[in-house]
Amino acid sequence: MSAAPATVENMSIEDAAAELERLAREIARNDELYHGNDRPVISDADYDALKRRNDAIEARFPELIREDSPSRRVGAAPSVTFAPVVHARPMLSLDNTFSQEDVQDFIASVYRFLGRLPDQSIAFTAEPKIDGLSMSIRYENGKMVSAATRGDGTTGENVTANIRTIKEIPNALPKGAPAVVEVRGEVYMAKSDFQALNKQMEAEGKQTYVNPRNTASGSLRQLDPKVTASRKLKFFAYAWGEMSDMPSDTQFGMVETFRTWGFPVNPLMRRLNSVADILAHYDDIGLKRPDLDYDIDGVVYKVDSLELQARLGFRSRSPRWATAHKFPAEQAFTTVEKIEIQVGRTGALTPVARLTPITVGGVVVTNATLHNEDYIKGIGNSGERIREDDHDIRIGDTVIVQRAGDVIPQVLDVVMEKRPTDSVSYEFPKTCPVCGSHAVREVNEKTGKVDAVTRCTGGFICRAQATEHLKHFVSRNAYDIEGLGSKQVDFFFESEDPSLQIRTAPDIFTLEKRQAGSLTKLENIEGFGKVSVGKLYAAINERRSIALHRFIYALGIRHVGETTAKLLARSYGAYEAFETAMREAAQLSGDAWNDLNAIEGIGEIVARAIVEFYKESRNVEVISRLLAEVTPEAAEQPVTSGSPVAGKTVVFTGSLEKFTRDEAKARAESLGAKVAGSVSKKTDILVAGPGAGSKLDKARELGVQTMDEDEWLALIGG
Repeated sequence: MSAAPATVENMSIEDAAAELERLAREIARNDELYHGNDRPVISDADYDALKRRNDAIEARFPELIREDSPSRRVGAAPSVTFAPVVHARPMLSLDNTFSQEDVQDFIASVYRFLGRLPDQSIAFTAEPKIDGLSMSIRYENGKMVSAATRGDGTTGENVTANIRTIKEIPNALPKGAPAVVEVRGEVYMAKSDFQALNKQMEAEGKQTYVNPRNTASGSLRQLDPKVTASRKLKFFAYAWGEMSDMPSDTQFGMVETFRTWGFPVNPLMRRLNSVADILAHYDDIGLKRPDLDYDIDGVVYKVDSLELQARLGFRSRSPRWATAHKFPAEQAFTTVEKIEIQVGRTGALTPVARLTPITVGGVVVTNATLHNEDYIKGIGNSGERIREDDHDIRIGDTVIVQRAGDVIPQVLDVVMEKRPTDSVSYEFPKTCPVCGSHAVREVNEKTGKVDAVTRCTGGFICRAQATEHLKHFVSRNAYDIEGLGSKQVDFFFESEDPSLQIRTAPDIFTLEKRQAGSLTKLENIEGFGKVSVGKLYAAINERRSIALHRFIYALGIRHVGETTAKLLARSYGAYEAFETAMREAAQLSGDAWNDLNAIEGIGEIVARAIVEFYKESRNVEVISRLLAEVTPEAAEQPVTSGSPVAGKTVVFTGSLEKFTRDEAKARAESLGAKVAGSVSKKTDILVAGPGAGSKLDKARELGVQTMDEDEWLALIGG
């Protein structure tokens, strides 16, 4: 008969240390049996007894608490906020495909980029696309040190304490794992756990949750890890960030390594070569979808060879070697109760259908975009009919609503048999519903085509445009000022007190100074308070220095999204150089205009919008006041130590034979070069293949260094 375990009160420190080691090992083993293998060997009561004993010993001997202690999964003190974590390698999103033709094009593009015939020699992995929250978990010397959300792809939120509560995720890696490991995957909530949670909420008389994904996201951002632990979140590993050593040379092999390290991986992952097999697996996963205990919204395809992944490289926001094949959108029927017009920061009048609430794909939908005046009439961007029998959309109509993933729901068609007999066509407004200014559809000077979008001509006298511009300025991927959300922007904008007014972006950064000399204190206004006001000022002051691409994106220039802002920041390096060049390009001709258009990814429409923005004196005045308060940081250039082409502008022309055009561009950019689409005075090198024509002539005329493919390869080291 074995001796009864010693009571906690009678333990020596040596006995306590040994017992804590045993308990950590025993509880971890049972966690694996329960969550990993679905075959528990002890009762819930016995499991709870082990945890209670562990907690009691730690309470008496706090100096003995282990890094792999079971209590660390739920016992960390609640965080005041989530600190930012800069990803060692960016967490990029995937491009989406929606049809068999799209998948065929993706696979063909891989072969084409690599200059190979589509002979099925390249293997791809195919696995379900989990509808959850992307996560990156970092281990150093085998121990978990941090966990961060995707965030904006560059910087995420530190949720380490909460990730430790997910029992499927190991706190430590086995011996032999690389010194630095970042495992990436998806945190999700099982459908069964979601349903059980909602039943519990109903029983307690509380509001239920909408869907597993949002519930998982909210659960992971709880300030108290014990709340997160109670939600029974799960995890699938499928990717990685920084690795000090690679355990495998294939995607499939890396995921298999994660499985041996104790991470859950998806059992439906396959390695396939032919388009037919890939699409067959997509169909098979689609058939299994209703019976899975987790939500998926497609299948992800990745090139299996890591060597080929490296050659294929990345676009600005996504890898060339992967894509997500989304499942068809889900649809439902409901009624249009009314049509309202929203005015955006660029003055666009967007019609929105207010719908009788309906559940589509597990989400309650009450609104759907109607895009523009033509869409309501049933006319597409090229003037084509987009609904049968000239169906327009009217208030009172029964309509088909479609929702696909995170895409804003849209009205597809009208059920004409149910149209009310007294319905009338919707009359699109000719004036702005916010400021009363004329609303017009602009005409493209170059093509003569009428713009599909109706815009308010009021500019910054239009409250909607001004407030939406401010909301864009403080949004997540722009200035990201915590505590200055949509409601707060509306409050400050509407305030009649000069010490509280925020009407333009510079006002944000003078708020604290104006408040210091005011009798009306923000902290005394309902909804704020001394602590929250202090945090708001701190958040504002933290943004007095900001990355150049964020600064450019925050300006709200029409057609300039995050990707374009990054291209501009990298091309011009510093804000002063960027603004000077945009002013010099005002005549839409000359070197500055040509250089802007020569940037790969910047077309004439975007270039014209940027230049027009800087021709507006009110915009320049606002930026001048803003620059008195903030400093845009010079753009970081790629780490290209020893690169012979770092900082140089390169143009490729002719029929390249040694490499494809895409591969040449990707390699040059990885070495710190800027790749342009046309030759100008700022071009440093022209690489000419057979058949080079006018670009080669212009390069010679301007005295630009020219070389053939062999000379280029010799320059960059092959």
